[in-house]
Amino acid sequence: MEAAAPAGQAPAAASKLSEVVGAALQDPRRQRRLVLVIVCVALFLDNMLYMVIVPIVPYYISAANEKPTPTSKVNEPILPPTTLVNASASTANTSVSSTAATPAVSTVQPHHPEDSEDVKIGALFASKAILQLLVNPLSGTFIDRMSYDLPLLMGLGVLFASTVMFAFAEDYATLFAARSLQGLGSAFADTSGIAMIADKYPEEPERSRALGLALAFISFGSLVAPPFGGFLHRFAGKPAPFLVLATVSLLDALLLLAVAKPFSAAARARANLPVGTPIHRLMLDPYIAVVAGALTTCNIPLAFLEPTIATWMRHTMAASELETGMAWLPAFVPHVLGVYLTVRLAARYPHLQWLYGAFGLAVIGASSCLVPACRSFAPLVVSLCGLCFGIALVDTALLPTLAFLVDVRHVSVYGSVYAIADISYSVAYALGPIVAGHIVHSLGFVQLSLGMGLANLLYAPVLLLLRNVGLLKRSRSERDVLLDEPPQGLYDAVRLRERPVSDQNGAPGSPPGPFDECEDDFNYFARS
Repeated sequence: MEAAAPAGQAPAAASKLSEVVGAALQDPRRQRRLVLVIVCVALFLDNMLYMVIVPIVPYYISAANEKPTPTSKVNEPILPPTTLVNASASTANTSVSSTAATPAVSTVQPHHPEDSEDVKIGALFASKAILQLLVNPLSGTFIDRMSYDLPLLMGLGVLFASTVMFAFAEDYATLFAARSLQGLGSAFADTSGIAMIADKYPEEPERSRALGLALAFISFGSLVAPPFGGFLHRFAGKPAPFLVLATVSLLDALLLLAVAKPFSAAARARANLPVGTPIHRLMLDPYIAVVAGALTTCNIPLAFLEPTIATWMRHTMAASELETGMAWLPAFVPHVLGVYLTVRLAARYPHLQWLYGAFGLAVIGASSCLVPACRSFAPLVVSLCGLCFGIALVDTALLPTLAFLVDVRHVSVYGSVYAIADISYSVAYALGPIVAGHIVHSLGFVQLSLGMGLANLLYAPVLLLLRNVGLLKRSRSERDVLLDEPPQGLYDAVRLRERPVSDQNGAPGSPPGPFDECEDDFNYFARS
């Protein structure tokens, strides 16, 4: 009897613990903090997976090229990225071995496989952004109709499958399929995650702070991924880094299931909310178009420099492999500093978000123009730090602005508007790995850097068109109006729009702004 008592108390204790945990998860404040953690981990994983293959992918492609062929001895590429000293030594050895067989062409043939390897790596990196670019218009509409938790769970599931494919891939075709599959998962996970943050944090400065934290996790994932992947690949085997990321992705999905319960009756009820503004109508909004253009412009230098700067460093300053790998490492600090500074300024002066973004574009433009003038490692690091600092300013200032524009000009459902933001990023990162190399070969690295810097400097004054956005008043949710309760979830995505100005017929309108002449065209398309 005494032995049976503890056995009978165990289920009761477990049931009580489950009730306590369930009650904690139902608390709106704790729940949205857990949601923020889940989204930050998802964004961290996506960027880790994007960058973790940087030190690993040459081994994959080289292994595929080492299959026996009639010219395998001549066309064997160099496995790891090489310094100028290693490159000259290997070229000499290759030419000596090939002279015995084909002396007439031995000095030319070794260069072809290296060029082919660069093309393959560029296409591999661009495939994610290209598929993400194609899927985002559909994923944004799907997120608006299905709420945010289910698409996020789907995205994590696809990222898990993609990571497992990377772990066991043995050829380039499987790598390409895994990378493309990651783009599909990112189109759902990234967009729904950012949209969920905007919905759970409807008020400033909490929204800017939460989105800034998400951006910091994105930067941190991109920073630690290459050394993380290279270390585990060397000491634990090729599948090790991907299996670790797959495990974390699975745990993040399980935590999302416990917190959001996307298959519960409450989740199905949330999915029956009115649908948000269609993505094509949001694209016609001139304010949203200006923000999307700024997000694309500010990310072009980073997307174009990443695949080209290592080669330029080796030829210009005889940089070692360690220096080319460490060039971006210090940039994490100014990026986090830019996020923190913008969040603090937005809390005190929220109507100047456009100014923070314009200043960030100017910093990016100046830093990009300074990069080709650097002839040593230290000045180059300073220029790259300025580049990442400016990107942090633009992203942290304009991502909350997109949510604010939807709040005051459309229905406050954020899937489609952040799909537009994801499209803006994808345009830059789809073109970068493919186009940047061709521009460098045809025009030169100096012209590429100066052109990108000039584009950012010219776009900075365009953000003056957003200076009146701060005059728009935030709408109050239906719950605030009828029940006088604070916002508590996705239900508050249904907003009652309050406009400070009315037209002659008493219809709500926007305050005077630079796009007054565009309003009639926009309203025409909106009614149709």
